[in-house]
Amino acid sequence: MTDERLISGSDGNRGYSGIPTFLRSKICDNIENLNADYAVIGVPYDEGSPFVGGSRFCARSVREHSLRFGGGAIYDIENDKEYLREVISTNSLVDLGDIDITPSRGDVTMEKLSTVIKKVLARNTMPIILGGDHTITYPIVRAFQDPIHVVQFDAHIDYTKVTEGMTYTNSTSFRLLHKLSHVRSLNQVGIRSMRDSKSDVNDAISNGSRIITMPEIREKGSENIWGHLPSGEDCYVTIDIDAYDMALVPGCVSAEPNGFQFNELKNALKSLSKRMNIVGFDFVEVNPKLDVGTNVTSYLGALTVAMFLGYIDDKRRKRTS
Repeated sequence: MTDERLISGSDGNRGYSGIPTFLRSKICDNIENLNADYAVIGVPYDEGSPFVGGSRFCARSVREHSLRFGGGAIYDIENDKEYLREVISTNSLVDLGDIDITPSRGDVTMEKLSTVIKKVLARNTMPIILGGDHTITYPIVRAFQDPIHVVQFDAHIDYTKVTEGMTYTNSTSFRLLHKLSHVRSLNQVGIRSMRDSKSDVNDAISNGSRIITMPEIREKGSENIWGHLPSGEDCYVTIDIDAYDMALVPGCVSAEPNGFQFNELKNALKSLSKRMNIVGFDFVEVNPKLDVGTNVTSYLGALTVAMFLGYIDDKRRKRTS
């Protein structure tokens, strides 16, 4: 048996074979050896979710479904354009694996997360974080030092007050984040849940939050909602899968009706990447245990992360060419 592949490699892997790193990127098991433009980090933590657990498996499932993107690039047939081919072929994207979770100690786990993000940023690498629940955004953003704007795609504002010592939950993250001195603005996009309280919304607005609801998005067009943001400044983005409409995300415990359709979020992410300098992003709240048999929510998550990374990298390459 000569010249015949026995072990699947980068050219021969199917969507169901191979080690499930994000987009089949190389594994980097030591941050001190990190030398890449982008690094994926998993945070399998869902102890901040008060209703139904399971989003701890989000990162694993999103990685698995990212294997379905073969051919060494992401190809947008509508625009006849490839994304990420050079990133993938030159190993400019690596997978650092998962944060070491300390069960029942959100404070310890989130401190570890902040430390890892600081180390990644010190290597001049952009962090791409896969949750987990939305608890993770605050400890990620606090690891940044330079001034940044924050854009949150979500159905809920996650602005609950800290009570009874429950600091690290998925509903307190953005109230905590708003206290960080280097956060220049908080932009909460796609908010529509009737489970948010009026007092929390009032607090968010009083503290300077710009809340962009679905009627405003549809009136202006999702690509035209960033006029208030100063072009070219640093921006961190967090994407909750429940930003999408409920019908698209059966594997999400917090899904709400009247959310983004795929093209709406696609255009929002693409236009945001053009206007701002994206310095990192996270993706959260897929619950594979609740998903349908084909795992469409995990697949949509993998597509969203890969697509957004493609837009970010495309802008970077145009800027340096």
